[in-house]
Amino acid sequence: MEKKSQKKQPEMPETGRILSKQRIFFGLTSIVFAGVLALSFISYLMNWKADQSQAGTILDKSIKSSNIFGKLGDWLGNLFIFESIGIASFIVAFLFVVFGTMILKKKIFKPWMTFGHSLFFICWLPILLGAITRGNGNGGVLSGVYGYQIMDSLSAIIGNVGLWVVLVVSIALYFILEFNLRPSSIKAKLDIINENTIGKVKSMMPNSDQNFDADQELEEEEVNEEAQNITVTDLSDNRKTPEVAKQNPVIQETQPIPEVETIVTPNQTSFEDNKETAPTLNLNITTPAIPAIKPEDAFDAPVSNSSPSTSFSSSSDADEIKFKVEVAPVIDIIDDAEKQSQDLVDKHGLYDHRLDLAKFQMPPIDLLKDYGNEEISINKEELEENKNKIVGLLKNFNVGIAEIKATIGPTVTLYEIVPEAGIRVASIKKLQDDIALNLSALGIRIIAPMPGKGTIGIEVPRKNPTMVSMRSVIASQKFQNTDMDLPVVFGKTISNEVFMADLSKMPHLLMAGATGQGKSVGINAILTSLLYKKHPSELKFVMVDPKKVELSLYSKIERHYLAKLPDSDDAIITDTNKVINTLNSLCVEMDQRYDLLKNAFCKNLKEYNKKFTERKLNPENGHRYLPYIVLVVDEFADLIMTAGKEVELPIARLAQLARAVGIHLIVATQRPSVNVITGMIKANFPARAAFRVISSVDSRTILDSTGADQLIGKGDMLYFNGNEILRLQCAFVDTPEVEKLAEFIGEQKGYASAFLLPEFVSEEATSTVGAFDPNEKDALFEEAARIIVSTQQGSTSMLQRQLKLGYNRAGRIMDQLEASGIVGGFNGAKAREVLISDLYSLEQFLEDLRN
Repeated sequence: MEKKSQKKQPEMPETGRILSKQRIFFGLTSIVFAGVLALSFISYLMNWKADQSQAGTILDKSIKSSNIFGKLGDWLGNLFIFESIGIASFIVAFLFVVFGTMILKKKIFKPWMTFGHSLFFICWLPILLGAITRGNGNGGVLSGVYGYQIMDSLSAIIGNVGLWVVLVVSIALYFILEFNLRPSSIKAKLDIINENTIGKVKSMMPNSDQNFDADQELEEEEVNEEAQNITVTDLSDNRKTPEVAKQNPVIQETQPIPEVETIVTPNQTSFEDNKETAPTLNLNITTPAIPAIKPEDAFDAPVSNSSPSTSFSSSSDADEIKFKVEVAPVIDIIDDAEKQSQDLVDKHGLYDHRLDLAKFQMPPIDLLKDYGNEEISINKEELEENKNKIVGLLKNFNVGIAEIKATIGPTVTLYEIVPEAGIRVASIKKLQDDIALNLSALGIRIIAPMPGKGTIGIEVPRKNPTMVSMRSVIASQKFQNTDMDLPVVFGKTISNEVFMADLSKMPHLLMAGATGQGKSVGINAILTSLLYKKHPSELKFVMVDPKKVELSLYSKIERHYLAKLPDSDDAIITDTNKVINTLNSLCVEMDQRYDLLKNAFCKNLKEYNKKFTERKLNPENGHRYLPYIVLVVDEFADLIMTAGKEVELPIARLAQLARAVGIHLIVATQRPSVNVITGMIKANFPARAAFRVISSVDSRTILDSTGADQLIGKGDMLYFNGNEILRLQCAFVDTPEVEKLAEFIGEQKGYASAFLLPEFVSEEATSTVGAFDPNEKDALFEEAARIIVSTQQGSTSMLQRQLKLGYNRAGRIMDQLEASGIVGGFNGAKAREVLISDLYSLEQFLEDLRN
C-alpha cells in the first residue's frame, strides 16, 4: 500500500488554448491605450485651463505642454473631458481595459453586464454633475459640454425641480433593480450580517465566559465526529435507526431525521407524481444531513467504496493520495457556415423578399361588392312541410324514423334522420327519386350513412337561397387570421361555416362542371383569395386560357403576379403551341428548383426559403428566393383535343413531382370525360371540385361517386379532398369586382417585367448545323461572336455567363457560329476551336454576312 501511495500520479493535460500573437498584441494594446487615456485625463484635470488652450496647437513646437503625455495628452483630455462627458471619461478608459481582457480571453469582468453599467453612468453622471455644479468654477470640466447642455435643456423644459426628480428617480431605480434593494432583501442581508458578527464575537470570547459547559462541548464534538460516518442499514434490518437516535439526543432535538428518504434521480419523477415508475427502495439514514460539497472543494472529499453494511470512512492510504477532479468545459460546436450566416443576420437582419416592392399595398375589402345582409332566414313553414313529407313518404314504404333534425345552410337544408332498428340503409337510398318527386325539388341528394355520424342525410334545396358573397368570406376572421401557405376560400358549407383549404396541401385541384354552373366564378374566387393574402414576391400565376376571355381580366397584374416565357408578349397564354412550351418550361423550372433544394439539403420550398431568409444560402451559388407558382388552366378539354399527349405528359409530370418545389396546378374543364381526365391525371389530383354536371357518369369521372348530377347549379358544388365529399355553396365574385381588384394592383409600382420562366425550345424549332441562314440568326449572334473571338474560347457555358442566357439559347447560338464558320465542331469536353484569330477579321466577316 505504501508503494502505491508513493507512486507518482500522471499530470493532467492542459485544457487551455495558446493565444495567438495577434490576439495578445491587440489585447495588450487596448489595455495600454486605456492607461494612456487615464494618465492623460488625470494630468489634464490638474492643469486643465492651460492644457485646454494648448489642445488645438499640437503641431506648434514653440508651445510646451504640462501634460504627462504632452500635446497628445492635452488633446485627449480636452476631447473626452471638456468637450464631451467630463470625468465620466474615465469609464471610457475602463471599457478599453474590459475590451482588452475580452480579447485575451481573461474572465476578469462580465463583459455585457459591465458595458451596461458603464453606459448608464456615461449617460447620467455628466448630467448629475452638471445639475450640481451648474457650470460654475471647475464645474464645466466635471460635467463636460454634454452634461451641461443636456442639464440646461432639461432644466428649461421641466424646470429645476423636475430635473432633480428625473435624476433621483432614474438613479434610485437603477440601484433598486440592479442590487435588489427591496426591504425584505435588505432585512435578510442584515440578519445574515448580525449572525456572522455574533458568531465571530462568541469565537473571540475566553472559555471561562462561555455560556455552555465543557461536558456539553465534548458531547457535541463527539456527535460531529460520528456524523462523518454514514451507516446505511440492510433493507431487511431497520433497527439501527432508533438505537442511534437514542445515543445521539442532540441530533433529535436540533434536526429531526426522517424515517424514509425518497431519492429521485434526474431521469425519474417523484413518488407522488408517478408512483408506477418510482423505485420502492427504503433507505434508513442514521446521521443528520451533511452539507453539500462545493465543486471546487471536490478534490478534498474522501472517496471509498462502501457497501450497505459498511460506513464511509477515509483510510490513511487514501489521505496520502492527492485526488484532483476537473470538469471538462462544455464547448459549443458551431459550424463555420452557421456562424457566418448568423453574423450576416446580426449585421443586415433577415432577408426581406418584399423590399423590391416595399410600398405595395394589399387590396382592401372595400373593392368587393357588399350585397347586404346575408344572414340565413328560417322559414318554419317550409321546414315543417318538408319534414312531414319526408316522414310520410318513408312511412308509406315501411321505413320508421326514430329522430329527425334539420340543419339550414345558404342554399340547402340538411335533414338528418335516425331510422328505427332493423331498417336497412340500402332501402332508404333507393327512395331518392321518390323523395325528390314528393318534395317537388331538384337536387335531392341522400348521404347514407353520413361520415362519422350514425344518421342518414337528405339534402333538400331551399326555396329562397341566400347569396354567399366573396366579401363576406374574405372579411371573415377565419380567413383573415389563417396561417395557411396558400389559403383558398371556396364559400360556405351546409352548416353556414366558411370553408377554406390550403392549396399547398391539396396539392393540385381538378375542377369540372357544365357550362354556366359556376366553374369560372369558382376559379375567380380561388384567384381572388390568393391575391388578398400573398405578396407579389411570394406568388406567381401561369394562366392558360384557350377561350381567351375568361382570364384576360388579370392581364393588368402582369408585372406583379404573372409569369411567362422570355420571348412571349402576352402573359395570358392562349396559343396551343405556347401552352406546350410553357408547360415544358415549368418542368425545366421544377428541375432547377429541385437542384437548388438538393444543394441546400432541404425537402420542400418552405424549408428552402426559410434558410435563404436566414442568409444560410449564398446567392453567388445560384440560390434565390423561390415564389410559389400556380398554373391555372381554364379549359383543359380543348388542350387535350388539340395537343393530346404533348399537354398530358408535362401536366402529369408536374402533378407528380412539383408539389415539393412550390408549383401547384388548378385545372378546370367543362367536359369531365375519361378521354380528357385520364387515369394518369386523376391519380395525381387528389383534391377535386365538381359543379353541376349532366350525367352520373361524368360525376363518377370527376368524383368517383355520384352526386354532382344532383346539384342545382349557380355555385352549388361538391368538394372531394380524398376522404369525404362536402357540399358547398361557392362564393360569388362578379366581373366588375375582379376588374377593380386588378386595377388596384396594376396601378401600383411593379417589377420591370413579369416573372420569366426558363427558356424552352422544342426540337423542331432548333436550327440544324450546316443550314445557317444570315436572315434567321439570333439577335445576340454578333455579340456572341465578338466574345468568342476576343477570348479565343468556344464555350457554350461562357456564353451563358457573359450574355446571361439559358442553356438552350446559348447552344443554338453556338450552332449558328459553327454553321457560319466562326468556331469548329463539337470536341467533347474541350472547348470548340475558334477559326477567326482577331476582332478585325471578325468584323470583316460579319460585314460580308450582312451583305
